[in-house]
Amino acid sequence: MTTRPLESLPPTETLEIENGLSLVPRLKLLLTIYPSDPSSVTKPIDEWKLKRALIDFLKTSFSVPIPVPEEDLHIKRFKDLKKRKRQEPVAYGTLFIRDLGFLNDTKKYVNLAEDSGVEDDVRVLEKKFSEWRSSIVEKMDGIELNLEGVKFKLGVAVPQSDDFDGMKTEWEELNAFGNRGYARSGRQQPDTIVLRGVPSRWFAEPRVSSKPSMLVTHTIFSSLGKIRNLNVAEDDALGKDADEDSGDIVSGLNCKVVVQFERYRDFYNALKVFCGRSLQKQGSRLRADYEVTWDRDGFFRNSRSYNQEKSSRMPATTAGHYRSEAPRRQPNISRYSPDNVRLKRFKVRNLKKLYLKSFHMFQSFSCGFQTSKDIWCTGYYS
Repeated sequence: MTTRPLESLPPTETLEIENGLSLVPRLKLLLTIYPSDPSSVTKPIDEWKLKRALIDFLKTSFSVPIPVPEEDLHIKRFKDLKKRKRQEPVAYGTLFIRDLGFLNDTKKYVNLAEDSGVEDDVRVLEKKFSEWRSSIVEKMDGIELNLEGVKFKLGVAVPQSDDFDGMKTEWEELNAFGNRGYARSGRQQPDTIVLRGVPSRWFAEPRVSSKPSMLVTHTIFSSLGKIRNLNVAEDDALGKDADEDSGDIVSGLNCKVVVQFERYRDFYNALKVFCGRSLQKQGSRLRADYEVTWDRDGFFRNSRSYNQEKSSRMPATTAGHYRSEAPRRQPNISRYSPDNVRLKRFKVRNLKKLYLKSFHMFQSFSCGFQTSKDIWCTGYYS
C-alpha cells in the first residue's frame, strides 16, 4: 500500500489502498450520437462500424495516437426508432482511455528548479492533464461521422463524477450563497463522499459472505483519512437502470458506500483521488468504473435527526402502552384461566339452585307453620 501523502499524487499515477485494491487512472467520456438529418434515419445504427470509426479517429487525429481497445468503448443504441423522438439521440455510450503513460512525459516540461517542490510539480501535471482532457473533448465534440452514407453528429462531455473542479465550485457556491450546508464551528464545508457501482464482494469478508462488510469497508477507507461515520449497503438502484443486454454490473452485485470524514482536508483529498480513476482488485482483470460525488443532501445529518426524533418518541409511547394495557391484562388472565372459569361457573350455578330450593321449601312449609322462625326451631329441636 502506498503511504505517500495524497496531495503529492499526480492524476496519472495509480494509488494502492487496503485489501488489495488500487485506484487506476483513466479518462472517461460520455458520448451521444445524433443524426445530422433526423428524417434520414430509417434503421438502427451499426454499433460495430461506429466503434471502428471512433477508434480510427483517436489513432489518427492527435499528435500522440491514443490507443483504445474495443472493450473500452461501449455503445448502446435505440433499437426501435419509431419510439424515438426527433430531438433524441440514436445511440449513446462511454469511452475509456486508460493508457495515460504518455502524459508522464510532461515531467520534462516542469521547471525542476531547486526551489520547486513536489506539490508544485503535481500542480503542473494536474494542469497539463486538465488541458489535455479539454483538448480531447473540444476536438471530438461536434464531429461528423459518415456511416454507409448516413451522417451522424457526435456529442462528447466529461461526466460530473469525474469533474472535481466542477464539484468544488458547486459546494463553494453553496457555501457562499446557499442556506443549506454542513455547519461546524461556524463554517459550511462538505465532509462526505458517496461511492456507487463498486463490487460488493471486494468489500466483503473473504470466505464468510459476499455481502459488503462494515469492518472491511472501514479498513479500506481509513487509509484515506480519519472516518467519522460510515454506511455501506447493496446498491440495487444502479442495477435497475441497466439494460438486460448491457454489460453493466448486475443488480445486487454492487454496493453503495457513504463515508463521512473527520476533517475537510481528508474529504477533499479522498474525493480528488477517486475522481478520474477506476477501482481494480489484485489478481482480477475486472475494473469497477464507479460513480463518485459529494453528499449534497446531508445523509448522516438526516439519519441522525430521524433517529433522535424516533428515540425521543419511544419512552412516552412505551410508557403509555404499558399504562393503558397492563390493567386490562390482569382481569383477562383470571377471566380466561381454565381452572377459574369452571370454578366460578360451578359456584354461581349451585348458589342459584340452593336459593331456589330454599325458596320452594319456605313456600311449602309456610302453610303448616306460623313463621319461618318456627321452621328453624322445629328443625333444630327435632
